[in-house]
Amino acid sequence: MSTAQISDFKAIDFSKADARALRLKGENLNNLPDLSKRLTDGLYTEAERFRAIYKWVCENVSNDYNLYFKNKARRENYKGDSLKLEQWNTKFRKILFKKLLRDKRTICTGYAYLVKELASLADISCVVVQGYGRVSSTEIDNLSLPNHSWNAVKLNGKWYLCDPTWAAGIPDPETNAFSFQYNDGFFLAEPRLFAFNHYPIDSKWWLLTDGIPDFDTFLRSPIIYGNAYRNLEMLNGPLKMHHSIKRNETIAIELQLNKALEDRKIGFVIDSGSSQWEAKPYAITYDNKSLEVEHQFNSRGFYDVHLYLDKDLIATYTVEVN
Repeated sequence: MSTAQISDFKAIDFSKADARALRLKGENLNNLPDLSKRLTDGLYTEAERFRAIYKWVCENVSNDYNLYFKNKARRENYKGDSLKLEQWNTKFRKILFKKLLRDKRTICTGYAYLVKELASLADISCVVVQGYGRVSSTEIDNLSLPNHSWNAVKLNGKWYLCDPTWAAGIPDPETNAFSFQYNDGFFLAEPRLFAFNHYPIDSKWWLLTDGIPDFDTFLRSPIIYGNAYRNLEMLNGPLKMHHSIKRNETIAIELQLNKALEDRKIGFVIDSGSSQWEAKPYAITYDNKSLEVEHQFNSRGFYDVHLYLDKDLIATYTVEVN
């Protein structure tokens, strides 16, 4: 099950499915059976039919961050009162789906629901997975309630993982305004990479045969970004975010790339809290898409270490140098 990922479909050209999704851009959600049929008609494989559905949802539904923060605040307020929490969840579902169907604006629950419904109408087995999602802005000390939803889809008898919410686009860091920016890395993602920032409530949706992390390990993991899914097969290490080292020691980050490195620029941005600067790697080791990048610390302090491939932010670690 751990090999269930996009590489299983190297022989399939998804351009026809993508073109179908593009041709139906702007369609409304008034008739889901008709939309599902129009998206999938004439596409011969399950993977192509699901791709057309997934791509259409990611390109046509906006993430409503104000709605997300409103729901988050209410759930935090009611987490000590199960009755009020359930009442709010019921009320919010009505608000959520009304906004989805009317405005094509939603949060993760709506994205996952819509993908599941359209796939099911095309006779593709698909479920909504509930759990915890972790990004750079997540307050892990307050992560006591499930906060994210995504999909598992069954293709050719195997289950695969997708995250249409994070694939659809990104927020403006200052205004939280959503902009479409499709990220194909979240389509049939590598489960081991997915596990860095997705923690399902039901353990069967890890799609891992071993190495399933406990919740504390999940919270201690490094931060990886959407660009990691575009560039990596796996982040091999370190597997925890925070490190304590001595002066003149190095930290080494090990990556398995999904394509050859070629002439891509590798670098760090180091943030001390009071200043920020770019840094070249202390050492680079590369062999057959396996990459190790080192940085050496010569001064005491506490640092955020951001790893980049070209302009793509891949991962963040914190390092305390004594």
